[in-house]
Amino acid sequence: MEEEKREMKNNSKSKGFQVQEVVILVIITCLFSFFAGTSFARIQNNPVVLEEPSPQMSEDLSDFIENYEYIINNYYEEVDEKTLLSAALKAVMKEMGDPYTVYMEEDEYSNLNLTLTGSYTGLGISIYKDEKTKYMVVSTVFQDSAAEKAGLEVGDVILSVDGLSTQEMETKDFSSEVLKDTKKSFELEILRGEEKKTIKVTKSGVVIPSVESKIYEKNGKKIGYIYISIFANNTAKQFEKELSSLEKKKIDSLIIDVRDNTGGHLSAVTDIISLFLDSTHIMYQTEQDGKVQKFHSRGDDTKKYPIVFLANHYSASASEVLIGSLKDNLQAKVIGETTYGKGTVQEKITLSSGDQYKVTTKKWLTPNGTWVNDTKGIAPDIPVTLEEKYYTNPTDENDNQLQKALEELSK
Repeated sequence: MEEEKREMKNNSKSKGFQVQEVVILVIITCLFSFFAGTSFARIQNNPVVLEEPSPQMSEDLSDFIENYEYIINNYYEEVDEKTLLSAALKAVMKEMGDPYTVYMEEDEYSNLNLTLTGSYTGLGISIYKDEKTKYMVVSTVFQDSAAEKAGLEVGDVILSVDGLSTQEMETKDFSSEVLKDTKKSFELEILRGEEKKTIKVTKSGVVIPSVESKIYEKNGKKIGYIYISIFANNTAKQFEKELSSLEKKKIDSLIIDVRDNTGGHLSAVTDIISLFLDSTHIMYQTEQDGKVQKFHSRGDDTKKYPIVFLANHYSASASEVLIGSLKDNLQAKVIGETTYGKGTVQEKITLSSGDQYKVTTKKWLTPNGTWVNDTKGIAPDIPVTLEEKYYTNPTDENDNQLQKALEELSK
C-alpha cells in the first residue's frame, strides 16, 4: 500500500503515486501499497454482537437448513462442513452486490488488521521487489525500529534471509518468513553499493507512522502541513501530536493532505475531527433503515485558522468523512480532484473459526446531509490535476496541487 512519493525528513512518507509495489513487512497492502486498485472498504471500530436466530425461522431458511443437513448426512464421502459454510457465506455476500461486503481469506484479514492496528512486531522496514534483479530492496526504514538499530538503510538490496534467496520470493513470502512466531532474529545478507554485508536483526515492536508534518513559509505566512496515509488505531494520537507541534509554532493556516488515503477506522477520524470542532458541531450523520442519527464532536474548541485539503480520486471513506465534516462546519476548501465516493460504513465480524468478513450496515452523511457514495464523491473547490513531472521527479516544487494550496493560503 505505499508507493514512494514525496521526500520527507525521515524518508518514511508514501503518498500513493509510486510504481513499485511496497510491502510494510506485515502489510501486504491492500492499502493499501497499495491502495489503488483494491477495495476501499474500511471497518467501523466498534464491537459487534450478533443477534440470536429468531425462533420463527423463515420458510426459505428452514428449507435450506433441511436440505443442507440432508446433503451432509447422506453424501457418499466425508464432508468438510467448515469449507461448505465458508463457501455459503461467500456466495451470500457475492449475491448482495456490494463491493464492501466481503468474506476475507486469512492473509487478507491478517494484513488488514495489522495495517489498521498501526503497530506490529517485526523488523520495521518496507520493501519492494526489483523487477530486474528480482531481489528485495529496502524502501523505508522506520524510526526507532529494529532495522534502524541494526544498521539497515534505504536502498539496501536484501540478497537472502537466513540463507534463503529473496530472488525466489514474492514480497508476501518475505513478510510471512519474517512474521513467523517461531523466529525472533534473522540474518540478512545485503548488498550496499558494491559491498556485501551480513546484518542480524531481532524483531521488536514497530509503530507504523501514518502522520507527518512540516511548515512552509510563504509571503510572510506560516502554513502548517499534515499528511495522513491511513486512519489506523494510533493515527489520531499521531495527528494530535503533530497538530500541537505546528500550533505551538504559530501557524497561520493548515493543509491536510489525504491524497491516496482510502480510509480506516471511523473512531480514528472522529477523534481527529474533535480536535477542530467543539461539541456544538455535528461531525457526520448515519442512516440505517430510514433512521438518521447525528454524531456531535467531543471537542472543547473550534479552530479559527483557514484549512485546505489536498485530495484525489483515491481519497475515500474516512478521508471523505474528515473532508465533509470540516468543509461543512469550517468552510475548509478542497484542492485537487473529486474524491472516490464511499458513503457506507462496514462492521467486521469474526467467526468461531477465526475467519472474518465485512458487512455494510449503514450509510454515512456529511453534517449537512450529503451522501457522497459512488461516483459523486466530494468535488474540489479548486480543481487541479497533478502534473506528469511529479511522477518522474516527486518534489514539493513539482507538486502543483501542493503549490496551489500554498498559493491560496499565503494570499
